[in-house]
Amino acid sequence: MNTENTNWNQSVTGVVIKDGKVLLARHTYGGGKGMLIIPGGYVNFDETPQDALIREYMEETHVDVRPMDIIGIRFNMRDWYIAFRAEYVSGEAMSDGDENSEVVWLDVDEALSRDDVPDLTKKLIQSALSTESGLSYTEYNGSTRHAPCSLYSL
Repeated sequence: MNTENTNWNQSVTGVVIKDGKVLLARHTYGGGKGMLIIPGGYVNFDETPQDALIREYMEETHVDVRPMDIIGIRFNMRDWYIAFRAEYVSGEAMSDGDENSEVVWLDVDEALSRDDVPDLTKKLIQSALSTESGLSYTEYNGSTRHAPCSLYSL
């Protein structure tokens, strides 16, 4: 993993549910070591959160996803973390052999009851299952001096 271009203050994740199963990866390091979590990671400089999610899923699981609506945002004094509901596009789920030791499609109810699935992952799975829509991408012609902008709204 090349960390030279990494923005350590911005990260993304996405919940992908297909046929009643959620895609989870068993983390190999840090506070989540040994836990089944939803894949994600840091945003690179000059990369949108949506593109970062697509890249992270491909790197970590070999699955192509499409970010949909935003189902959660976590802020603290150092950084932010955006969680998307994401749609499976293609690919066969498999471990990257580095950041995770296995990638599995797990029945949603089983994932919500397991001790090796952390609380944040469970809460985001529940948010992704909600029938209420999250913040959805809205087309508009906005930009800053530096780059085009994207808007998510109700």
